[in-house]
Amino acid sequence: QVQLVESGGGLMQAGGSLRLSCAASGRTFDIHAMGWWRQIPGKQRDFLAGISMSGITNYADSVKGRFTISRDSARDTVYLHMSNLKPEDTAVYLCSAARYPKPPEYWGQGTQVTVSS
Repeated sequence: QVQLVESGGGLMQAGGSLRLSCAASGRTFDIHAMGWWRQIPGKQRDFLAGISMSGITNYADSVKGRFTISRDSARDTVYLHMSNLKPEDTAVYLCSAARYPKPPEYWGQGTQVTVSS
């Protein structure tokens, strides 16, 4: 089992920057890749960015150039740095982990990000 805990959310003004953290624990050596998603109540969960344990990253087109995913292997932590925040970025942000190159199996509880105009 892998446990994921997100942190770093909050209330921000448009144009600002924010860094989210996702700390993994448990069988972290089993992790193939981790990712960040976001969800607005009543809507589907949207993929934002992913990073493999070899460091390969990929991004949704909607956040390319504004969001950056990175990891600290020593701390089993993945980050999402978000810049030029917009009100439409308001959502619950969730961290995921997958043991294989397939849809993720593990999810954190999420952290709320609210961007005011």
